[in-house]
Amino acid sequence: MNILVANTPQDAEQIAYTLIKERLAGKREFVLGLATGSTPVGMYKMFKQDRLDCSHVTSVNLDEYIGLAPDHPQSYHHFMEEKLFDDVPFKESHVPRGDAPDPEQETARYEALVRSIGVDLQLLGIGENGHIAFNEPGTALDAKTHVTELTESTREANRRFFDSIDEVPTQAITMGLDTIMNAREIVLVATGTRKAEAVHHMIESVPTIEWPATILQAHPSVTVVLDKEAASRCAEALQARGNEAAARFFSIRA
Repeated sequence: MNILVANTPQDAEQIAYTLIKERLAGKREFVLGLATGSTPVGMYKMFKQDRLDCSHVTSVNLDEYIGLAPDHPQSYHHFMEEKLFDDVPFKESHVPRGDAPDPEQETARYEALVRSIGVDLQLLGIGENGHIAFNEPGTALDAKTHVTELTESTREANRRFFDSIDEVPTQAITMGLDTIMNAREIVLVATGTRKAEAVHHMIESVPTIEWPATILQAHPSVTVVLDKEAASRCAEALQARGNEAAARFFSIRA
């Protein structure tokens, strides 16, 4: 893993956005994996402010709530339209259909789509329990795109987007861990103290289904972009080992 630590969340977002922008430049065709939630919103604003040319970019999103149609205000399809696609045209954009009559059939369709086009760069966030996409703790490390039951902690974390916890869906369609690992490059962004424990396990723990993000240790090209707060637990562990280890970890900052 290449780990970059920035001073502020905004600096972390800028680093990740600049990396993505550099990857898109000069390419005739590019497949970009996108994420939802609060983590990428600042980066999507930068896409719009720069009027970034994405006419050659095909996007694939990580996940979608089961039971929500694309035009539902809390669907991830609607989120992407509002936060990015309405202002930045892409060549093609793909999000799983949360309202598909047969969710299992939809997972098979979406898995085949992602595999057939191949993701050049996948953007990720990380949940407080270590999930990436909606791969909750206990998910098999070789999981493909699948239907998943959302944990109460994940539903609670997302309730701010709904009027009540009862409205938060209990299931989602998500790219699996193996699907994500098939991307040629991965950029994960995490900010804030609430993500510090998950980041610590992702970097320091052996790969385990209890902390799904630990699988990223096995990927050949991962960049993790953190702010100081998200890096704080790692900093404590490194400083306990000695100043030299801590200095290596914090060698690059915004």
